[in-house]
Amino acid sequence: MKKNKAETEQTIQNLINIARHHFTAYGYANASLEEIVKEAGLTRGALYHHFKNKKGLFLAVFEAVQEEVGGYVEAAAAQSKDSWEQLVNGCQAFLEGAVESHNQRILLIDGPAVLGWDTFRKMDEKYSMNSLKEQLQSMQEQNQIKSLSVEAMTHCLSGAMNEAVLWIANHLDRNMDVIEEAMIVLRHLLEGLREEQNT
Repeated sequence: MKKNKAETEQTIQNLINIARHHFTAYGYANASLEEIVKEAGLTRGALYHHFKNKKGLFLAVFEAVQEEVGGYVEAAAAQSKDSWEQLVNGCQAFLEGAVESHNQRILLIDGPAVLGWDTFRKMDEKYSMNSLKEQLQSMQEQNQIKSLSVEAMTHCLSGAMNEAVLWIANHLDRNMDVIEEAMIVLRHLLEGLREEQNT
């Protein structure tokens, strides 16, 4: 029984990995389920056994990418023990991770269009906003940021970063400095939230 479960999980992971490559290379509309199952060595029926349809498979791929970027953000934040640096590092990692060539199309182009705004927002909240909210909450409890609504701060910062990654993605051909340009602005926005320490 355990072996069958492990094999099933491996089959699903393999399908997600292959589908991710196809969705990245060809886009959702042009990705062929026939080619995906052929590469996976499966039948269409086997794919439908695990995923309801093409959109269901894309959702699984989208979640995998979101989870990967979330892990990248967590790892970058953990490089410092200072809460403020953790916040800044995490924000920069989000910008960098979201505009990676193998993530852009899935996260920024096809994600909102294929899944719809409500599902896209739920995924963004699950994999990005919740971590940001926890960090802001912790920093507020340490009196490092102003006593403002954490919920409002989370949505405002998340919205700013989501818009920033779209701008960065459209200008990466110019040079890599666009990420730093966005971070300069983002640092100024974050500084506005910093609680003034009495010395």
